[in-house]
Amino acid sequence: MSSFPQSDIIVVGAGFYGLTIAHLAAKRLGLRVLVLDRRDHTGGNAHSYTDADTGIEVHQYGSHLFHCNSGDVWDFLNGFTPFTDYRHHVQTRYKGRIYPMPINLGTICDFFGRAFTPDEARALIAEQSAEIKTVDATNLEEKAISLIGRPLYEAFIRGYTAKQWQTDPRALPADIITRLPVRFTFDARYFNDRYEGLPSEGYYTIFKRMVDHPNIEVRLKTDYFAVRDQLPPAKLTLYTGAIDRYFDYRLGALSWRTLDFERAVMPTGDYQGCSVMNEADENIPYTRTHEYRHLHPERDYQRERTIIFREYSRFAGREDEPYYPVNTSADKTLFGAYRALAMQEKTVLFGGRLGSYKYLDMHQAIGAAFKRFEQQIAPYFTNHVPLDLADNI
Repeated sequence: MSSFPQSDIIVVGAGFYGLTIAHLAAKRLGLRVLVLDRRDHTGGNAHSYTDADTGIEVHQYGSHLFHCNSGDVWDFLNGFTPFTDYRHHVQTRYKGRIYPMPINLGTICDFFGRAFTPDEARALIAEQSAEIKTVDATNLEEKAISLIGRPLYEAFIRGYTAKQWQTDPRALPADIITRLPVRFTFDARYFNDRYEGLPSEGYYTIFKRMVDHPNIEVRLKTDYFAVRDQLPPAKLTLYTGAIDRYFDYRLGALSWRTLDFERAVMPTGDYQGCSVMNEADENIPYTRTHEYRHLHPERDYQRERTIIFREYSRFAGREDEPYYPVNTSADKTLFGAYRALAMQEKTVLFGGRLGSYKYLDMHQAIGAAFKRFEQQIAPYFTNHVPLDLADNI
């Protein structure tokens, strides 16, 4: 007899996408849901926890800043915990000086060492970016120069990009970047969305409450592929893991980037004065430093110590945790072949960042889950509407 319960839906992966659908299926349709995740926590890469040494809430996989324009997504999450009014600001260190990011009028004035009016700054960027026409750009470096000019590119983009991709920007395709935002005001906010904030009770509280339903059972530290033959048949499986892994890499492996984090507890109440500090210098091996206490200035954290995470980027191997799809032309072709295989799976839906081979912000993952639930899963269970396998991913 199987140790797993009989379920209507098996959800593979306990990130935002999978848990949103699990919650909706249990609460709105009364379905029995089994959630499996090979990690020891829910929440995927948005997981957070309280650090035992400092008492500070830590985002285990790098700072996760919530922002969106969707009232439905915002209201959904606020049903699990209120959100703060946190507004994200990023600083960049370059040659011993600190500049605000994204590039704005303050950045331009600081970098070029004089006061510019907005019109003067626009004229300067137009002059410097005229070196290369955007339509003529053949690689990332040329594309970036065509957008913001060589001086700003070499200061703030080149070194950071080389570390992030572990590749010379001249060897990266131009279509990796579609635009580089430059604000000709002193607005240094990182996001422009209608809604922005952080869960006042922590991301871990959101995930705990999302699965707090009698029809949802969560099994952590459980590899779907190790137990697949033990699972009682379900009417539907929602798979949110890497799509090439599902098919045992039979067509080859898709390319991903991964992140490594170096944790350090510092003997001070404030290490860098901000939550995220980008490192633009190429000789500094990490891309940025997270200091999590600054994500919740409203909390009365102790002032004796602080915790920082230094972030390193590299290409992922099969045993690594994939973060970002590389998405070269070869990857796009390979993903198309895997998508064709997925369309043959009659009772399996693929989704989420890994299942769709697409980088999704948190709000995008939730929005995609809403759409999948309303357009496919609810009709499938309530009105016996067949799954649209052409829209499987």
